[in-house]
Amino acid sequence: MIEIRRIDAQHKSDINIPNEPFHMFGRIIPSFNNGHWSYELERYASENVTEMTFPDEGYNYEDMKDSVFLGAYDGEKCVGLAILQPGFFKYMYLYDLKVNKKYRGQHIGQALIANAKEIAAQHGYYGLYTQGQDNNPGACLFYLNSGFYIGGLDTNVYRHTKQEGKADILFYCEID
Repeated sequence: MIEIRRIDAQHKSDINIPNEPFHMFGRIIPSFNNGHWSYELERYASENVTEMTFPDEGYNYEDMKDSVFLGAYDGEKCVGLAILQPGFFKYMYLYDLKVNKKYRGQHIGQALIANAKEIAAQHGYYGLYTQGQDNNPGACLFYLNSGFYIGGLDTNVYRHTKQEGKADILFYCEID
């Protein structure tokens, strides 16, 4: 049984669970009309589906004093991670969310988000916000299916980088 709990200094190495591959099978195309966001999923042809793994972050527990770390544990093994950071406004920032590939599809991400919402409420926030790359539809659809909605689009974040042409979609969710 998976247990969600805060990661303390004694278990600080657990914040560095490795990133694992995910499929890039399309692109989310958001649009803003009459004050409302919507989106379309552009699916790639099967021969254009790729796999990507983000580089491991190498988080330092002591350098991230303002962060709250949540771990999803299978016994003593950390198999999922959520990192929360203070937001500049009334939404707490979901800085990172990941689940080991073997454990995906078991609602662990939703359990981490539910716990993150509780922590955000305890800190006086009205909800959470995060972002996902438009060419990572698995993550974007996960957020949309987990109670988040599109709240913005950053088309400049990757300018002058090797990821030029990508955009970040901003996602928000309210505390129930």
